[in-house]
Amino acid sequence: MEVTAETDNIVIRNRKTRTSMIFTVTLVLILVLFLLDLFLGSVSLKPGDIIDALFGNTETIARTILLKFRLPKAITAICVGMALSVSGLQMQTLFRNPMAGPYVLGISSGASLGVAIVLLGFSSSMSPDNIHSVGNWAIAGASWIGAGLVMLLIMFISGRVRNIMTVLILGIMLASGISAVVGIMQYFSSESMLKAYIVWTMGNLGNITSSQMGVLLISVGVGVLASIFSVKMLNALLLGENYARSIGLNISLSRIAIIAGTSILTGTITAFCGPIGFIGIAVPHVARIVFRTSDHKVLIPGTLLAGAVIMLISDIISQMPGSDNVLPVNSITALIGIPVVIWVILRNQRYSEIF
Repeated sequence: MEVTAETDNIVIRNRKTRTSMIFTVTLVLILVLFLLDLFLGSVSLKPGDIIDALFGNTETIARTILLKFRLPKAITAICVGMALSVSGLQMQTLFRNPMAGPYVLGISSGASLGVAIVLLGFSSSMSPDNIHSVGNWAIAGASWIGAGLVMLLIMFISGRVRNIMTVLILGIMLASGISAVVGIMQYFSSESMLKAYIVWTMGNLGNITSSQMGVLLISVGVGVLASIFSVKMLNALLLGENYARSIGLNISLSRIAIIAGTSILTGTITAFCGPIGFIGIAVPHVARIVFRTSDHKVLIPGTLLAGAVIMLISDIISQMPGSDNVLPVNSITALIGIPVVIWVILRNQRYSEIF
């Protein structure tokens, strides 16, 4: 018995050491990618240019490029990766569905509908120039409400339909229905507002203003803190609702807390960066593979860091360093996320055949 206990302790220590090393490497990788995101682009900047731009008082082209465009965009990429990734992780645990994600189940579509109501619903009395008079918090709030309502509807459906693929199909149909409603709104909107909305739907990390950045940082910070505080709830729900109830967890309150946090994260990103797909569904699986655990004490911070890494990589690729062209970031996240989704489907299919 003593040998078994000592062996278990060694295994636990090795696991903790491995996890700590992965976190350290990931943090270093984020720092390297963040710096690369500042250096690379249509105009290459040298380390000296970066230092002068950050600490110098003279207005230069490098300072304008760095402070007005690249630095906000790199910070936004980190926020987007963290927010969408941890949202997907919470949804996969809450719905007990490995294919759950903000984009797949229509949560992003609900947030898009909220934004569309603001951008297109008042198009007769507004223009792109005065859209900011509505207020960034109003746009974010409309996106939160849209995301939250769709998530509640999906949860209602999943409580009555146990088949994972059926819930997934219903989520896709719901997203298509929302897209149809938005399409009707586009048809009756003004040309200028329609153009602004179409550009927004492509997903962009570089169009955030300084005032929007403040809203983004505060909202994502609140959502991330909420996800960290929900670790015990998520671990309990992972083992089933009966077990969660047996340890005294309030299921209804836990669901509301998780839905609220996820809606804030998904809604905020969708409001200011457009609907960005596949990050929410793919990154949690990447984190599970890397950290080899289902414990949310490790998965929550691991998913946050993995999301930041993947979005920084996506942003660097989308800039096409050395070229004046910029690719839609949605295209890059799709190319990264689709192989992961296909792998998850094939793995689940193999397991279902075995059992």
